[in-house]
Amino acid sequence: MSLELILASSIIFVLVVTIPTLFVLSKKLGPNNRGNKQKNLSYESGITNPIGGCDSRFSVKFYLVAILFVLFDVEIMFLFPWAVNVRELGFFGLGEMFTFMGLLVAGLIYVYRIGALKWQ
Repeated sequence: MSLELILASSIIFVLVVTIPTLFVLSKKLGPNNRGNKQKNLSYESGITNPIGGCDSRFSVKFYLVAILFVLFDVEIMFLFPWAVNVRELGFFGLGEMFTFMGLLVAGLIYVYRIGALKWQ
């Protein structure tokens, strides 16, 4: 047998034995607070009785604003490498960045026109 095979099998054996052993030890030796009803209550900013269930519906506006934020935030990250290399890119890089920023502004105008940013 090769040395690599022996090493790999011993590492796998140690992991297979160690990880379950650690889980069992933490279960047996750790604190057991299952009987405390106060800790098991849900806490919502001091409200002891939560309103509604976990299956309540949210407006699509929340998700749309979150997706738009992520989209524009990720697109803004492309500005940093351009700003670092602006002198090496020259006028061609400047034109590309103006095109990129124009597309961002056009997307923002489109989102504003369809009413995605209006809260009623």
